[in-house]
Amino acid sequence: MKPSLFAGLAVVAALAACSTPVTRYYTLADPAAATAPRSAVPLFIELAPLALPERLARPQMVVRKADAASTEVEVLEQHRWSSSFESELRDALASGVAARLGAADSTRGGRQTGQPAWRIAVQVRQFDAIDGTRVDAALSWTLRRTDGDRSAACQWSASEPAGAGIDALAQAAQRLTAKASEAIARHVAAAQAGPLADCKI
Repeated sequence: MKPSLFAGLAVVAALAACSTPVTRYYTLADPAAATAPRSAVPLFIELAPLALPERLARPQMVVRKADAASTEVEVLEQHRWSSSFESELRDALASGVAARLGAADSTRGGRQTGQPAWRIAVQVRQFDAIDGTRVDAALSWTLRRTDGDRSAACQWSASEPAGAGIDALAQAAQRLTAKASEAIARHVAAAQAGPLADCKI
């Protein structure tokens, strides 16, 4: 191979390497979640697989344009959750609820046969990141003890403001997930202390 050709190929390869976009990964887990002390009587939760819109069933972040009239969404290949969105959100909710209640997540093991758990089935109705503006979320869930036949339903919705940039959107989504964990934990705590009842938050 001629030296000039070799040098030309080396330059092309170097430019290609420099122009390769870097993929960034984000988590919804709340690193600042306060952990309640464990209760004398073991408390277990069990979060079922989430139900969510098909457009969110991917590891890439999905962002809506800030224009209120726009129906366009953008799937960001270089900005991803650390796992699929369903798994990321489920793990963050489970760990957040368990931490706030001083409970154990039975999906990770440790619950003996016969020990009851609060089973939580969450449906994600909305989780929209709006570019440079906010993140909107709407969840509903049912709550049932594994040793009972009654269940209760709850609906929750909230928004979290976000600044400019994808990092700000990811941080807003993380804060919003922490608020959802808090709402679910309050419902479980109320059901643990008294009659099982529906709620809307």
